[in-house]
Amino acid sequence: MAKVTFIPSTLNPMTRIPMDSIQKRRVAAYARVSTDSEEQLTSYEAQVDYYTKYIRSKPEWEFVKVYTDEGITAVNTKKRDGFNAMVADALAGKIDLIVTKSISRFARNTVDSLVTVRTLKEHGTEVYFEKENIFTFDSKGELLITIMSSLAQEESRSISENVTWGQRKRFADGKVSLPYKQFLGYRRGEDDLPEIVPEEAEVVRKIYSLFIQGKTTHGIAKQLTEENIPTPAGKEKWQASTVESILTNEKYKGDALLQKGFTVDFLTKKTKKNEGEVPQYYVENSHPAIIRPHEWQLVQREFSRRKGLRRKYSGNSIFSTRLVCGDCGNYYGPKTWHPKKPYQKIVWQCTLKYKGENSCETVTLEETEIQQKFIQAINSLFSIKGPVLENCRIMQKALTDCTGIDTELATLTRELEVLGQMIKDAIKTNALEAQNQEEYTARYNALAERYDTTHRQIVALQEKRQARENEAEAIGGFMFALREMGTEAQEFDPKLWLSTIDRGTVNRDGSITFRFVSGAEITT
Repeated sequence: MAKVTFIPSTLNPMTRIPMDSIQKRRVAAYARVSTDSEEQLTSYEAQVDYYTKYIRSKPEWEFVKVYTDEGITAVNTKKRDGFNAMVADALAGKIDLIVTKSISRFARNTVDSLVTVRTLKEHGTEVYFEKENIFTFDSKGELLITIMSSLAQEESRSISENVTWGQRKRFADGKVSLPYKQFLGYRRGEDDLPEIVPEEAEVVRKIYSLFIQGKTTHGIAKQLTEENIPTPAGKEKWQASTVESILTNEKYKGDALLQKGFTVDFLTKKTKKNEGEVPQYYVENSHPAIIRPHEWQLVQREFSRRKGLRRKYSGNSIFSTRLVCGDCGNYYGPKTWHPKKPYQKIVWQCTLKYKGENSCETVTLEETEIQQKFIQAINSLFSIKGPVLENCRIMQKALTDCTGIDTELATLTRELEVLGQMIKDAIKTNALEAQNQEEYTARYNALAERYDTTHRQIVALQEKRQARENEAEAIGGFMFALREMGTEAQEFDPKLWLSTIDRGTVNRDGSITFRFVSGAEITT
């Protein structure tokens, strides 16, 4: 008969420490609070003090450190520096046991929680969840952790949904809140509504003024940086995208479009631009305006005009891409005469005047000449302001009447839905029934072609409708500018120029034919 000798284990399989060792377990704690409120910070300090005393009170434990994260609400572990430092030390063999309040304090994401616990377990580090009384080296530990982590994750989902509901309720009630720390021009007022910061508002007005004068967003960003004006985030260098954001944000005219974006996943906190997936709310006169509404609208029209040019807008003057040569149709551009001061001056001439064999014979103009000729033209319109405004009202009414377009759009939209369903039915039938594939392919291609044609027709009509609305809006701006003129213009006003002029054509005799937004043409 074989003899069996029992050899007892001498090492703890999890900690790799000899069974008879009197070595103390190296113990750390992890504490976290989810907000930066004063009440929660008190809780945070209490947790640190509690775990420090708790670990030191155990004679068999050796205190390592209390790792902490404060003011963090993330449901994953990516941005928790204290947590990540603790895990790194544990993997480096510096920690045998981690004590924490509960699974929800450790992680609210089941995957993060289990992955971290298993990784620590593989490296001989145990975790003790005090509230649930779970030791991860216990045979029941992983099952309990899975269940408790799932519950914690659902709690996080519930909180996220409640926060989202609260935000959307405020949106529906027209309550406006701004990211004040990175929003130039406003701060939170006593009534919890946006309040103008005078010195920052001047920077906003400066940005709008520079754009109206013809500068690009890149040019404005460069000037603001050179003038040492801090960005909304307090940085030294401005970006063109920041300038564009300020120039296109409706909040500067006192309105607010709410829910421009939304959270796609509560776990990753990934957000996306709202393209119709969730409701939006537009609140007019929700707070004090820094920029007058008509001026804000003027800037939006100029943005659209520049983007619609056949070439990249690189001008630095209000006359850029507004003056054309009567001979060749190309734009007039600035040229410096007598570069050395005091004789230096800027003149405007056709950009192709001296290029090619047949040069243009249109004249070179100084900026003051262009300005004076515009003043004469706008004053000519002012003298017949009544009839001009009446014609504009008739034009605007005709442009905004899109009944025919809307009827056609409705018909095409219904047709598109029917075609879409027919395509789905054809695919489903082909999947369930044996058919001649050549006939099926021909039928499918015919339906797909009809669908694409109908879709293109809808897009074309939508663009036509938008173009009419834009034209009506431009005429509205022209009417506003003309009504604002109490007397004939005495000085050149960049805003008046942008509000009223479509383009100016320079003739060979030095005159300029101004075509106004209303369609009227005057030569001076």
